[in-house]
Amino acid sequence: MKCSWLSISAVFRDRNDSESVRTCRYQRFLKFYNKIGFSAFFLVFLLFFYLSGCGHQHIPPSTTKIPVRELPATQRPYEVNGHVYYPLPSAKGFVEEGYASWYGKKFHGRPTASGEPYNMYAITAAHRTLPMNTYVRVLNLENGREVVVRISDRGPFAKKRIIDLSYGAARKVGLIGQGTAKVRIEALGEVRLGSGSLAAFKPHPDFRRGKFYIQVGAFLESDNANALRRKMTRYYKDVVVSRQLRGDQTFYRVQVFASTEYNTAKNFEARLESSGFPEAFMVTR
Repeated sequence: MKCSWLSISAVFRDRNDSESVRTCRYQRFLKFYNKIGFSAFFLVFLLFFYLSGCGHQHIPPSTTKIPVRELPATQRPYEVNGHVYYPLPSAKGFVEEGYASWYGKKFHGRPTASGEPYNMYAITAAHRTLPMNTYVRVLNLENGREVVVRISDRGPFAKKRIIDLSYGAARKVGLIGQGTAKVRIEALGEVRLGSGSLAAFKPHPDFRRGKFYIQVGAFLESDNANALRRKMTRYYKDVVVSRQLRGDQTFYRVQVFASTEYNTAKNFEARLESSGFPEAFMVTR
């Protein structure tokens, strides 16, 4: 490399004085270059380029939404039996009461929603919306026994059930014989992947605030959906028909606005269930 630079400087010396000045500059540059080496010079150049551009750099706000396609697969909305579920961005503050069930030998060794094989003897569980690798305390309200499980799968998708325990976890809370029991679940923390230790909850928007609707019916015929919408508007102010494609079919879903607060919307869902809509469920728009 040094010889090639010297050859170039020889050509410059045969030209006018201004070019001779440039030749001297190149020679001084060569001495500097040989002292610090290419790597150090390159780092200095990058630092200068970065600092000179700071005044024009645009930093997006922290509230920028992440496109769905860029979310981890286990955090994307998914559909089961016509119901769309929206995984929570964080489990912080999550508490829920309902019925627990368990699953065992039939699924042993099969892949879970997280990608890991299901181990019926491990202390794990399935939940419809909690982030994967969330640790959850499960308290059996019928006998006072409790266990801490890690969420590794999606489910259960049966009405009224909120968590599916592994066989190993179900044994610890006395669930095997009766099959189901009323429980209270509380999120404790999220695992930092690769470390195996509990980490602080991730920053997240308040997932208990939003526009919550209760879906009371889904039809293939728009006339049937609009007929139910007109009926519901006699009692509720905000009723909409949402059009959704599923494969080669179009469904018309009738949804009633519930609340902008999660707990209030869940109570409204329960009232609709008891007033003639047993399959009612909550969605976020």
